[in-house]
Amino acid sequence: MNHTLNILAADPGPGGGYQTIVMMVLMFVVFWVVLIRPQQKQRKALAAKQSGLKKGDKVITIGGVHASVNAVSDTTVSLKISDGVFVKYDKVAIASVNPDKKEAAAPKKSGG
Repeated sequence: MNHTLNILAADPGPGGGYQTIVMMVLMFVVFWVVLIRPQQKQRKALAAKQSGLKKGDKVITIGGVHASVNAVSDTTVSLKISDGVFVKYDKVAIASVNPDKKEAAAPKKSGG
């Protein structure tokens, strides 16, 4: 109890100052590894998918619209929702990308 009060009162006592600093650094490292780094990786992966959009890709927007890509420009993408229905979205509004089903279903060669 007394040690806890010393830490809270910023009175490290003999040799206690380094323990507090080490604990703070350790907590920051844990937060970085558990929260920040995975989010950055996920954001980079999504940005790569958004920049690699091409005609025919199946996408889902952040609003939940399922569509296929009709045309792509630098910052926007034209999506085909149904026959004759096209909408224009910013690329950053694309939440997930699935490649064209024809490319994904390429025949696999059997080994035997």
